[in-house]
Amino acid sequence: MNIVFLDAYTTNPGDLSWKSINSLGSLTVYDRTEQNKIIERAKKADIIITNKVPLLSETLSMLPKLQYICVAATGVNIVDLEYAGYKNIPVSNVVGYSTASVAQTVFAHILNLLNKIDYQAEEVNKGRWSASKDFTYCDFPIFELSNLTLGIVGFGNIGKTVAKIANSFNMKINVYKPGKIPDLPACINKVDKETLFRKSDIITLHCPLSEDTRNFINSSTITLMKKNAYLINTGRGGLVNEEELADALNSGKIAGAGLDVLSKEPPEKNNPLINAKNCKITPHVAWSSVEARKRLIKGIAKNIKSFINGNPVNVVN
Repeated sequence: MNIVFLDAYTTNPGDLSWKSINSLGSLTVYDRTEQNKIIERAKKADIIITNKVPLLSETLSMLPKLQYICVAATGVNIVDLEYAGYKNIPVSNVVGYSTASVAQTVFAHILNLLNKIDYQAEEVNKGRWSASKDFTYCDFPIFELSNLTLGIVGFGNIGKTVAKIANSFNMKINVYKPGKIPDLPACINKVDKETLFRKSDIITLHCPLSEDTRNFINSSTITLMKKNAYLINTGRGGLVNEEELADALNSGKIAGAGLDVLSKEPPEKNNPLINAKNCKITPHVAWSSVEARKRLIKGIAKNIKSFINGNPVNVVN
């Protein structure tokens, strides 16, 4: 089997091994692949692995040898699933590999926003503490997470893990998710959308991006939030109307935001959130702990092995 990974750099920039995938066939790895090079690089591939390189119908129609696609992520919107199905090409994804890593990043953002860790460290480096007349100084109040209300939008694996961590901080937990949530722990309250926005001190987004959730955070929903509330988004950039969130931050309608995703990645330099007031942005790294990337590679290998053995798993089309 000829296996081609079109954009492998973010999965493994050189610190991990490809052995588990390489053992399944002849593996060719490209760090990145531009749109105009996909066909050239993939024309002999029996199996393609892609993370963000799009495989649309016009591309797939030019790859007659292709038998299987493995998406090196959970989201699969970069593949034309309907056309792949028409061509009898199974498409699999990898789920659950980054749950712990993303949940950890959620609280890294929350704690940074509430404790201003980046600001504090920078001020010490500037000499503020050395010049202080007292053993400490405090430029602003610091608040405990205990008894604050965390609003979780969506309740999949990541949302559930975030809730467990929040419970260990003795936070009150509200969840908004359409439909029933089976076996909801007693410490978690299922609420409607308006209640979640009005009652939450911190809102964190863990729902899929769809036409129903696109721009879920907008001027109307922000108006419902407390002025001292924070927004966390480690889900999808499209969940947020970026212009309207930036306006809310700059005008003080909410206290701050911690974001790991934006609507376009990498973002334009003039993205309104990049210089918005008290907006802390990380470059879509929540998923990428060493442990998560090891699990991702293991998941890719498992998917490919199952396909070769005639029993493909995690098929999404």
